[in-house]
Amino acid sequence: MTNPLLSDWTTPFDLPPFDRIEDAHFGPAIDTALDEARDAIAGIADQEAPPSFANTIEAMEGASDLLGRVLSTFYGVAGADSTEAREELMRDVSPKLSAFNSEVYANRALFDRIETLWQDREALDLSDEQARLLMLTRRRFVRMGALLEGTEAARLKEIMSRLATLGTTFGQNLLKDERNWMMPLDRGGLDGLPDFLASAATSAGEEKGADGPVITLSRSLVAPFLQFSPRRDLREKAYAAWVSRGANGGETDNRAIAAEILALRHERARLLGYDDFATYKLETEMAGAPDAVEQLLLDVWAPAKKAAEADGEVLKRMLHADGWDGPLEPWDWRYYSEKRRQQEHDLDEAKLKSYLQLDQMIAAQFDCARRLFGLEFTPVDAPVYHPDVKIWEVTRNGSHVAVFMGDYFARSSKRSGAWCTTLRSQQKLAGDIRPVVLNVCNFAKPPKGQPALLSYDDARTLFHEFGHGLHQMLSDVTYESISGTSVARDFVELPSQLYEHWLEVPEVLQQFAVHSETGEPMPEDMLKRMLAAATYDMGFQTVEYVASAMVDLKFHQGTPPADPMQKQAEVLEELGMPHAIRMRHATPHFAHIFSGDGYSAGYYSYMWSEVMDADAFAAFQEVGDPFDPTTAAKLEKTVLSSGGSVEAADLYTAFRGRMPGVEALLKGRGLDDAA
Repeated sequence: MTNPLLSDWTTPFDLPPFDRIEDAHFGPAIDTALDEARDAIAGIADQEAPPSFANTIEAMEGASDLLGRVLSTFYGVAGADSTEAREELMRDVSPKLSAFNSEVYANRALFDRIETLWQDREALDLSDEQARLLMLTRRRFVRMGALLEGTEAARLKEIMSRLATLGTTFGQNLLKDERNWMMPLDRGGLDGLPDFLASAATSAGEEKGADGPVITLSRSLVAPFLQFSPRRDLREKAYAAWVSRGANGGETDNRAIAAEILALRHERARLLGYDDFATYKLETEMAGAPDAVEQLLLDVWAPAKKAAEADGEVLKRMLHADGWDGPLEPWDWRYYSEKRRQQEHDLDEAKLKSYLQLDQMIAAQFDCARRLFGLEFTPVDAPVYHPDVKIWEVTRNGSHVAVFMGDYFARSSKRSGAWCTTLRSQQKLAGDIRPVVLNVCNFAKPPKGQPALLSYDDARTLFHEFGHGLHQMLSDVTYESISGTSVARDFVELPSQLYEHWLEVPEVLQQFAVHSETGEPMPEDMLKRMLAAATYDMGFQTVEYVASAMVDLKFHQGTPPADPMQKQAEVLEELGMPHAIRMRHATPHFAHIFSGDGYSAGYYSYMWSEVMDADAFAAFQEVGDPFDPTTAAKLEKTVLSSGGSVEAADLYTAFRGRMPGVEALLKGRGLDDAA
């Protein structure tokens, strides 16, 4: 029987034929693609012809085309719609991929060809993009151990294989803890909950096969429950389950896994000649070194903590007024903060959500992209991996630009959070290859026939991930390995966080924030109050984020901790973490840094990028038009289309003329008065 993953695709825009792909197809397809990639790499390394940019660097770009196609399809589906078979295959595939990568980077004949080109680079007449790709390729090989030999090379291979296995296990343990817990709600548990939350709990109960409504550990359910439930006992129960993910003992406990990951990362860095993993990891980022990251975090921490502590005193008085003695607890903060917001800003989120329909917010993000970059979005009928997925063709002036896919609703088979990925990346080496971009979110799914309603934070998440999507869609480089979001980790969040600002443009909300029942636009006074409250509770949000970023940094500096939980406690004590606020991501469920290498020693990057995004949006404000075509064209030319073909700082400087300071960030978060 023909494996559809290995045959030509006749679907619209060469999308994966999801209607023909079965779980049993993935394993054989990955093995075949790995064999093909190995043969291609061997052919490049062992050829008799002297090295040239074309027969070495460009040849490497295409060596894993089939493998990339199969893996992007597999991981795109496995992350958003997991099954036991897919989870088992992920555990099986991770060490295979690690072994393949280790073989490539340890291939001395291949590296010798790269090194020859590097030494002769001045005589090669390379374009700027080619010179950049050569530098990045050589640097990647060196940082992956190409210069190691003998027992050191063998040990690095063992470390990378083990890390791949541990990262996969960490993420799957977290998904299991989230999937297996639910809290049934009787009539008393539903009291006081807004209709949208009661409906979402009912839908969750139906999906779980429960007898009635339930609260699960999907953020789209547990966060609003903590925000609205007057039942302090149930809030405490739900909060305890939420923060204990990955730390419940038994097979899904992630604490020992985290310790082993940190130890192996440190050993890896030492083998490569670095003092610690943070120094190794940050060498290629905009920050450059751990000291720069720590200084940024401390500059923000002090005013954020001051603002949060002042807010906490107000919320504690509200708690006591309700007849509860003792301190304000973490499961109290969101509830009393919401009550305070209603009082001070006259904003009821339940009423607000009626104006923030998912379909309308999708239309809003598309319309902003049209006005800024001339993009049009047309629905496409094609096979999908889950019925909730929607597909659009993206065009500009009638020409195909990309395919955009959206998978928006939470379900037990989807890992938590929100992310952007590609099923195909932009490149020109093998023809004008346009990307297939997937945004995945975890919004509460409404009962059938009812519109999906978002919180303002949900709507920001939607715009955030679409900003990543635009970075992929508007990419215009020759080589896939430096296209789209293949940039420094502390630069990759700039396009996503920048795009959030268009949600705050009044004319956007005036057009698209319409009532789900009446179709009437959001009242002007409500719109003004909502925008005025955009920085409400920012002390809390900043403290929980910075605490996580600082713990991540300290985990990877110096000797790794034998007990990460103890180290976490020490870092938080040194910071003076307020009692009623916890880290946004505690160690056992800190998937950003333990499910893979991506954000390890790099969780700070959201804030580093935020320093730029606040300043970047000011470029539009300075000319008095959030849709100024000249500024938008400059943004696309410098930041959005260049991928990793130019150093990140040079791209930003080309857009704004200089790098910004932390002041723009503090002002954007409303913390400048607390500084």
